[in-house]
Formats: sequence, structure tokens, C-alpha cells
Amino acid sequence: MESQRTFLFIGLLLVSFLLFQEWTKEQNQQQAGTSAVTQQVANSTPTDEQTDVPASSQTDVPVAAATQAARSVITVTTDVLDVKIDTKGGDIVEASLLQHAETHGSEEPYLLLGEFAGKQYISQSGLIGLNGPDANKSGRPVYETTQKNYQLSGDTLRVPLNFVDDKGVQYTKTFVFKAGKYDVDLEYQVNNTTAEPIQVQLYTQIKRTRQDKSSMIDQTYLGAAYGTSEEPYEKYSFSDMEEASLNKNTQGGYIAFIQKYFVSAWVPDQQNTNTIYTSLRNGNGIIGMKGEPANIQANSSATLHSIYYLGPKDTDALEALHEDLDLTVDYGWLWFISQPLLELLKLIYGLLGNWGLAIIAITIIVKTALYPLTKAQYTSMAKMRMLQPKMQALKERYGDDRQKFGQAMMEMYRKEKVNPMGGCFPLLLQMPIFLALFYVFLESTELRHAEFGLWLTDLSAMDPYYVLPVLFGASMFLTQKLQPMTITDPMQQKMMTYMPVVFSIFFIWFPSGLVLYWLVSNLISIAQMLIIYRGMEKKGMKVRG
Repeated sequence: MESQRTFLFIGLLLVSFLLFQEWTKEQNQQQAGTSAVTQQVANSTPTDEQTDVPASSQTDVPVAAATQAARSVITVTTDVLDVKIDTKGGDIVEASLLQHAETHGSEEPYLLLGEFAGKQYISQSGLIGLNGPDANKSGRPVYETTQKNYQLSGDTLRVPLNFVDDKGVQYTKTFVFKAGKYDVDLEYQVNNTTAEPIQVQLYTQIKRTRQDKSSMIDQTYLGAAYGTSEEPYEKYSFSDMEEASLNKNTQGGYIAFIQKYFVSAWVPDQQNTNTIYTSLRNGNGIIGMKGEPANIQANSSATLHSIYYLGPKDTDALEALHEDLDLTVDYGWLWFISQPLLELLKLIYGLLGNWGLAIIAITIIVKTALYPLTKAQYTSMAKMRMLQPKMQALKERYGDDRQKFGQAMMEMYRKEKVNPMGGCFPLLLQMPIFLALFYVFLESTELRHAEFGLWLTDLSAMDPYYVLPVLFGASMFLTQKLQPMTITDPMQQKMMTYMPVVFSIFFIWFPSGLVLYWLVSNLISIAQMLIIYRGMEKKGMKVRG
């Protein structure tokens, strides 16, 4: 029992090491590379692109197409998005988030979709089925537009893409952008001018080059996810795609590709039955949805709908699109702590206007709430120290008879009314909060590039000058000196002595906001410890020395 603090510190060390691994995996999340859309358009071939098109629900038949127009890329700019659309297929092949910097202090907007050092991340959509133009074996349709650049000037901006096949069927693929919004409406209007009925089927999908995790490089999770009427949120990684292609039918649902801080997702018509599918070809993972086949009678028209979200992990915005889409902000198994913790942080930030101060305030709230347990912890540790002479006497009395020694020790604890585990509870209760705050830093866009002051300009990144880790180590060392030492084994004492150094090294790579939380927690613990020990010494208990 006397080594309980050693086990707790070892446990904390293990947790910190695991968190350290997870955090360093996140450091390369910022995708490097410049736009290569023009080169992509020039180098791609119809054969390559056609492999992305999913199979129809019915047997495909040859679809004739009109003479293809010259392929190009159009640019759409709103107050929050800068998007490039390839007229071949009408795919979104690049998207920058104008309100989010690529890196801290950078004037370059964050590039969410595009080409990154040979890796691709794009959003695709089209019409397959018996008469869908994207089902043509010779290649996808090339749409025509009235202009090459579109600029949002009001509340909405409609970007129509037009295509007419050789039978005279008119297809208008319209993207509807909205001011201040990251969700884009897709409207597919099909005007059947022929004397025969036609059948088309809307598909929407996201394509991304595979990025397998390694122990110290990639982020915690970069991969696909989906939701159905029965499964609100399920991850489907590149490895899952490699093992088996997903094929699920559901009413409504959604698909998404997830990464740190950002997400892109298709949300189809929730009244329809949709098929969720995946594929993995040439290192490119695809997750997509196919809607129900739509039969359009002769000389009539129909409109098919879907919504595409490309932006930050904003829980309110995501939930507004689909009741389960906010689950893509994945806090892991501690979501029930992380979510209210973030809401409290946002509330305090709204009052103080500084994320660093909000973290300090959260720490004070947590430590104040745990004070009764903290008092019990230090009281128990002090009593344990006072029992050391009796403990030593029991060891000498029973020698190597561990069973009798253990029985005698527990009897001594009972008579002295000492709980040998009393020092564990506050630390055990703080660990879930610490872990939950860690995932808040990984998932919450609000804390990306959050500033505090002085040299701490990004609380989601490591301290550039290692000041906080060093101060944390110093506070941990001071805590050890002030606490009553109950450990008598020289090896364990030496281990405890080096513990602050080890933790300081680990905390170098942690987000500075997380280190700030633990540092302030240590400082408050020291203050509480001094107050508690002073009260105990006034009662005649020898706590230190």
C-alpha cells in the first residue's frame, strides 16, 4: 500500500505517453502542397475517371452523349469558400476555407480539397442508371457554363452547369452557395424532351487517397464514416475498404470523410432509400451514396437533390443538416465529458474573451469541485506517513510472512481509521477530465489556433519555447517536496525523483493549452496542500519534516 503513489504516477505516465503518441500523430495533419487542379485536368483520362463511377442499380446500357465541349475549371468564391469545379463531371476538385488559415499566422486559406503532394481529395457527383450521362462508357459528360468565375454578392449564388445529350435530354447541374455557410445544395434538373421515358440515378461520393496511420506521423483518424437509420455513426477506414466493400441500404443517412478539425459530407434526400457503398482502387478510397432510380416520363422533367458540407467541425451546423452528422466531431468514449466541457469553455470564453483564461477558469472550477476529495487525499497521506514507524515494526515482526503482514497492516488501518486508497481518488477523477480536454483540443475547431498571450499564440500547438513544460516539471517537483513521503524503497524514491523530468519531456509535444491546464492544476494543488497541512499541524499532527 505504501507504493500507491508510485503506481498512480506510473499510470499517469503511461496515459501521458499514449496521449503523446496520439498528439504527435496529429502534427502532420496540416496538408502540404499547392493546388494542382489545372495539371490534374490535363493529365486525367476518361478511362481513369470512369472507374470512379459506381454501378447502377439496374444493368447499364450504352448511353449516347453529345459532342463533348472543351474541358475547363470554373471558380466560385463566397465569403467563406473558394471552390473550383471541373466542368467534366461537375466535380468539386478544390476547396479553400477562407476563414481558416492554412497554418497559424499564415495568410493562405486552409486547403481542404485538392491535390496534395500526389494525394487527392475531391467530391464527385453525377447521374447513372439506364440513361444517366455519367454511365456512358466513353467518359463522363462535359458541362457548359456561361462564365468561368462566380462571385457571391447576395445571400445565395447559383452556379448552373448544362449538358445536352444527342437525344436532346437536357441536364442542369446546379450548385447553390449561401453566404456564411459551408453547406452547398446540389440540384440536378433533368428535362426529358424525348418521346420515350428515361431513368436516371443520382450518386454522390467523396474520393481520397489512402493515408495509413503510422505510430508517430498521421492523425488519430483520417478516413470515411457514415450514418444510417440504424447506425447513427460508424467509421469505415481505408483498411476496412480493403477488406470488404461496404454495401448498405438505408432511408436517408449520410457519408463523410473525417480529419482533424474538418469534415466533408454528403447528406442526401432523407425521404429516399439510399445505398451506401465504398471502394478502394489504386490507393484511392471512395465512400458514396446512390439514390433511388428516378423514372422521368416523356416530355416531362424532374429534380434530384443532395447537400454537400465542406468545412470545420461545427456541431451546430452539422446537426442542422442531419441529426447524427454532429457525431463526426468524435470525442471518443469520453464524449459525455468532452461535449459539456467544450460548452463550458465556450461560455467562459464569451465572458473573458481569451481561451487561455477560459482554460484557467475551467481548472479553478474543477479543483474547487474536487477540494473535499483533495483534502481527504492529503489527510490520508499525512496519516500514512505518521504510521510509518508502526508499519516498519510490523515488517520486522512478521518478516517474510506476507499474508500475516497484510492482515496486520489492514487491521492497523482499520483501528487508525486510515483509507490507504484515499490519495488515489482525486487523481483518478481528474484523469477523465484531462483526457476529455485532450480530445477537445483534437476535435474542436474553436480551439484551433486559439491565442492566450505573450509567446502562447496557439494553444492547440506545443509551446514553442518549452516554458510551460518546464514550469510544469518545476511544479511537480515542488509538489513532491511538500507531500509527506511514504515510500521507503530507494529504487522507488529514485524513480519519483526523476518523474518531473520525464513528464516535462513528454509534455513538450502536448498542446500548450493542455499543459496550461495541468500546470495551473498543480499550482492550485500546492496552494490547497499548504492550507490543509497548516490546519493539520495546528491540531498537533506532524505532517512534514
